Amino acid sequence: MSIAFLNDNFLPLEQAKISPLDRGFLFGDGIYEVVPSYHGKLLGFNAHLDRMRTGLEGINLQLGWSHEKWKSICDELCNQNGNGNLGLYLQVSRGADIKRYHAFPENVKPTVFGFAFEIGASPSSDKGSAKTFSVSTAEDLRWQRCHIKSTALLGNVLHFQYGHENGDDETILYNDRHELTEAAACNVFIVKNRVISTPPLDNQLLPGITRNLLIDILKKHSNLDIQERVVHMDEVNNADEIWITSSTKEIGPVIKIDGRPVGNGMIGDIWVEAQKLFTKHKYDY
Repeated sequence: MSIAFLNDNFLPLEQAKISPLDRGFLFGDGIYEVVPSYHGKLLGFNAHLDRMRTGLEGINLQLGWSHEKWKSICDELCNQNGNGNLGLYLQVSRGADIKRYHAFPENVKPTVFGFAFEIGASPSSDKGSAKTFSVSTAEDLRWQRCHIKSTALLGNVLHFQYGHENGDDETILYNDRHELTEAAACNVFIVKNRVISTPPLDNQLLPGITRNLLIDILKKHSNLDIQERVVHMDEVNNADEIWITSSTKEIGPVIKIDGRPVGNGMIGDIWVEAQKLFTKHKYDY
């Protein structure tokens, strides 16, 4: 039985209930994070909570919880759900008013919800056992504040579904200038001639925790050239390697894009080097 957290209480997930007037349900008015935990060891916890705080400030949602309070909740969710390989979903919505009205209500208590779900073991850097990915591409049709990790994910869902219906694992997105933004649920890196490139942070993409950790780890612990710059889709389509990154995928090697092989259609050597370094140093933060 999965144990969840709802408004200061731990309870079986199936017993967790919110009002149908909760603004998270009516408007997608909330912020969320997913923190991976491997046998009780949280990965990137402070970075996730820093991003949640920034997101809450970005939509003017006042909560005021410390990282220490969130840490105790995460630790208890891990303990009560077996301390295996878990993703911890944490969500704050603006709460429930007595009527549906677009403007932010006053004197409404936020709804805080969390639950744990099983994830796979920490990804391997071995070419023979690593999970690979295929992707579709599409023009990015989402809203223009993608740097906020809002619960209003319909745009992301529609893009992800497009890839899914094509038999792919993700959809890589580009803007109206055919510049790479991100994927429906991941950040994106390309490799060409041993140079690693990823789009710079702006309102078009989420500041992914794994993205940021990977950049810092590679800058500190490798001689690889890594660049944050505008990346055109012609470069993506002609890359030697493509990676998608997220908290649960870590660094996912893409071997097929729009039905065509990436590079030689195999996992690349730069990915192996990057994943090994990420595995070694990811808990340093």
